[in-house]
Amino acid sequence: MNGSGAVLTLGETMVALRGSGPLKLGGTMNVSVAGAESNVAIGLARLGHAVRWAGAVGDDEAGELVLRTLRAEGVDVSPATRDPHAPTGLILFEPRLPEVTRVHYYRAGSAGSRLAPEAVEAAFACAAPPRVLHLTGITPALGPSAAEACRRALRLAREHGSQVCLDVNFRARLWSRQEAAAELRAWLPYVDVLIASDDELPLCLPESAPADAPEEFLLARGVREVVVKLGADGATVHTADGALRSPAREVRAVDAVGAGDAFVAGYLSALLDEEDVTGRLDRAVTTGAFAVASPGDWEGAPTRAELPLLGAGPGTVVR
Repeated sequence: MNGSGAVLTLGETMVALRGSGPLKLGGTMNVSVAGAESNVAIGLARLGHAVRWAGAVGDDEAGELVLRTLRAEGVDVSPATRDPHAPTGLILFEPRLPEVTRVHYYRAGSAGSRLAPEAVEAAFACAAPPRVLHLTGITPALGPSAAEACRRALRLAREHGSQVCLDVNFRARLWSRQEAAAELRAWLPYVDVLIASDDELPLCLPESAPADAPEEFLLARGVREVVVKLGADGATVHTADGALRSPAREVRAVDAVGAGDAFVAGYLSALLDEEDVTGRLDRAVTTGAFAVASPGDWEGAPTRAELPLLGAGPGTVVR
């Protein structure tokens, strides 16, 4: 592993059931796990980085599946907690059209929604302080305890000199845009790297901010890097030195779920490797492309040795 204690992330990982068609018609479902933060953790681990996950699961078999899967992928789950009074969350993926998937959450009152600030304190205390704390805008939407755990993590990161990466990852089924904005705007003084889609950026801006140059406004308020995900159009990174844009890597799209998390894993991987902005953006669009080309949330995340495979021509057989 590259860099002991390199990354700490926290959030909810759920048991994931993936159907082959409309849920109301029944049929078979594939069982796995899914969660934005653990998707990033797995992506980083496959690229050779040390990463710890400080989520909470129920004291149940579903929770064991989550922990077993993350351990098998090289993620340190020693900071994770088991909640004997709440179940592990559940997510159902329902493919409805060739390029449209509906997601159904069953996470109200789950163990992940009850993640305690004390668990975050223990995660910082159990090993060397992380170089990067990675958070998303999903976790604070789960409940008051999870939101306070995130706030505590931000303060601890400041105390320990850890960089903070925030992926906005707005989920309309979990909270309103007004609720998200009220929470995330208060996080900005702690954030070094902000990652968002272009329609998510306003959630981080005060109402008085100019609408025509949100990236420049955020940089002026202390954010070091503003990374804007543009889906099939690639991504742009804004820093004090200017803006750099990269197109998406061309692949045959299979499943777009998890592509944003894979992108974040690639970006943070190159950041930990001290690559320049060009290198960070290139690795991010590469890992994102691997995710798009594979079914599942994290299953297609590449290892470091596999990164060059996207440059191989159609029909290439690697022997």
